[in-house]
Amino acid sequence: MTDLNAILAPGMYVRHPDFPEWGVGQVQSNIDGKVTVNFRDQGKVVIDGTRITLLPVFDP
Repeated sequence: MTDLNAILAPGMYVRHPDFPEWGVGQVQSNIDGKVTVNFRDQGKVVIDGTRITLLPVFDP
């Protein structure tokens, strides 16, 4: 399995696959599989990248 979260860098936009109601989030950091994302409708969330694959958004 390819770790798609590995390409995520600060400033990139993503969606959480299980919580679409959170809206688009902006990656704040990606360190050792822990991805911190600031979601428009949820706030800052730290996501375990080994368990959840975030969905990149190319046109937020």
